[in-house]
Amino acid sequence: MAGSSAAASAGTSPIVEVRRLLLAGRTAEAADLADTIAGESTDPVEVTDALLRKLAALLNLERAAEYPAAVDRAFQAIRGCPDPSRVGAFHALAAIVAHLDGSIERCVTHMVRSMRALAGAEDCVETASAWHNLAVSYSYIGFHGQALSAMDNARRTAAAVGVPDTDTLLPEIRVRLAVSLDHRGDTDGCVRVLRDVMTELLRWIPDPGGFDILPQCDRNYFGYAASRLAVLGHDPGVAITKLLQNDGSGSVSMALQELADVCLTLLDGRPADALHLLDTLHPLDEQTFGAAEIPRLRALAHLALDDGAAAHAADREAFQLTAQAADRLRELFVDGVAARIDHEDLRRTVARYADEAHTDPLTGLPNRRHLQQHAEGMTRRGEVGAVGVLDLDDFKSVNTVHGHLSGDLVLQRVAGILARVMRREDFVARFGGDEFVLVLPQTTLDEAEEVGNRVVTAIEAEDWDALVPNTPVTVTVGWARLDGRTELTSSFELADRAMLRAKATARCR
Repeated sequence: MAGSSAAASAGTSPIVEVRRLLLAGRTAEAADLADTIAGESTDPVEVTDALLRKLAALLNLERAAEYPAAVDRAFQAIRGCPDPSRVGAFHALAAIVAHLDGSIERCVTHMVRSMRALAGAEDCVETASAWHNLAVSYSYIGFHGQALSAMDNARRTAAAVGVPDTDTLLPEIRVRLAVSLDHRGDTDGCVRVLRDVMTELLRWIPDPGGFDILPQCDRNYFGYAASRLAVLGHDPGVAITKLLQNDGSGSVSMALQELADVCLTLLDGRPADALHLLDTLHPLDEQTFGAAEIPRLRALAHLALDDGAAAHAADREAFQLTAQAADRLRELFVDGVAARIDHEDLRRTVARYADEAHTDPLTGLPNRRHLQQHAEGMTRRGEVGAVGVLDLDDFKSVNTVHGHLSGDLVLQRVAGILARVMRREDFVARFGGDEFVLVLPQTTLDEAEEVGNRVVTAIEAEDWDALVPNTPVTVTVGWARLDGRTELTSSFELADRAMLRAKATARCR
């Protein structure tokens, strides 16, 4: 997990001490020290590093309730300290948070931003750590080729700044790749990768007595690699129990230990007992090997019992679960392309408002000042129409559950949808916060209501679960007349009241 592979450089600075505590597994102490530094330091660089390390510590501690606020604090710090290594480190950690939050889309966005930032970063411990965390993110989501590339960059950078080789072994990246190959039917490929993992371990630490120098999570991944290789009929070259060690520090270590116990039970010639153990396991997520690993181990147990039909059925289940994950990724890319097209259309639509004084920097839409000028021009020309106030419903919950950075992505997506759905002659502006104003020239209130319904339907139909899981995004629109004589302020107030009435009516239903 985040921060486990970065090595503390020589020195006695508070940030170096935070890194040392993370490496030593004293994660709660690291989080407390990082928080203290962030609260007391006047150095923006030190504050940024402290907030990044605190986020890494919270990830290791699995304190999910604190992720959104920690991401928001780190993001604000990064904006004032846009060094490429720190920007890359932030997005690498934020990608892990997004993944754990269930948002593949946000995860991919952060991974791409991290990779681009790190490509221009100087070699340092922070850069090496960021490459490591980025490799973990890619691996979690199933982009194994990109994960291996990021892992290589982590190792290269770490070597350049003197980080010990044993701190950059990163077994989880290749063990997850190996297991995914087995899930897809490429058992030979799985065996080759697992053999490479064990060969590298024994090259750097040939004496089992030296395994204690490995970070806890790395050690358990090596242990599972050995047990998985053995259960496939190949000698791992090491006593498996010398590697496995569950210190109760987190769900990943516990899951690895439980899965290894299944393998060891199979190796002990007790496949029925192994099936019983599998029935008691909790479903696995991508932090380990995904849901397909349990049915794959079940297939191996049935094979040991000479029950070919049951083994085939279990293997089919593993393959189907793997295929479902791949299908979900494909759906994500379709949605991502649609969102990108919306954004490009939006940029073309508002290109004439490129003056920063008239453009909202977050969404690219015209801002309140430009809205005022547009409405005043309509009044001078005696144009009539309708003005709508669109407000997101319970938007506070998005920021509370997923953080303000995710909230900004939602606002950008809403802006893109409006650019897609509204008519070419309509004018859309971000008024402020989660409120948008729609100006429809030569439009009656009945026609405006139809446009509003189309907007509401389009926003409800968006796949928000990929961006902010389990937090629905809906909007309410209120309308008022623009008669060519009335000030925009008066029409806006009437539309705002209509929007609030519509919200109140919806709550009473």
